[in-house]
Amino acid sequence: MAGAAAAAGPAAELRKSGFDFMGPAIQAMQRDDAQNPGMLWVQDGEALWNRPAGQSAKSCATCHAAARSSMRGVAARYPAIDEMTQRPVSLGQRINLCRQNHQTTPVLPPESQDLLGLEAYVAHQSRGLPLAPPADARLGPFVAQGRQLFERRLGQLNLACASCHDRSAGQRLGGSLIPQAHANAYPIYRLEWQGMGSLQRRLRNCMAGVRAEPYAYGSAELVTLELYLAERARGMLVETPAVRP
Repeated sequence: MAGAAAAAGPAAELRKSGFDFMGPAIQAMQRDDAQNPGMLWVQDGEALWNRPAGQSAKSCATCHAAARSSMRGVAARYPAIDEMTQRPVSLGQRINLCRQNHQTTPVLPPESQDLLGLEAYVAHQSRGLPLAPPADARLGPFVAQGRQLFERRLGQLNLACASCHDRSAGQRLGGSLIPQAHANAYPIYRLEWQGMGSLQRRLRNCMAGVRAEPYAYGSAELVTLELYLAERARGMLVETPAVRP
């Protein structure tokens, strides 16, 4: 396992998804696809999957055919090494690389409706599968970097991700339960946002919350944090699209 030695957090038998910290109403909303608002993004993503784009006039389906089979398990393996750069890329970055290289069309902006729709649609094909970060030795140093970032104190409040999500998980902050910060459900529909959002958006929100300057979308720091969180949640089931408060 590329980052098993670098991954920490709660012992496997003590890990809980953010879903387990939610009340019955939110859990019921997530379970029922007819009520889950995140399914609207999944439906948008399905339409985009089949829509020709760019100078090539290719759709995602032109190369990958039916996502139900070709994308099964794919999101559970991201972030993964990009062979061109030899660095990890997130699922959203991989989608944009495909758009650039194979559809010859502009990249989709971070947090845009279309990118979140495609991410949600692809990740939804892995719902119910365990997170399975690649057993790629090249990822090891990046997982270690992600762990260092997770444990680094930041901002005017001098808090690290681990300060809340390892040492204070299950307690309350501002009336809200602190989850263990497992990245097994993104993109998520967040009631506070009244919309869908990526893991990078959530990480940036947390950084702003401790009064630190958030890393830029797509930055090496955010991708290595994503990678560490994936390793930390290895074996937990993909829930996309999840619902959170």
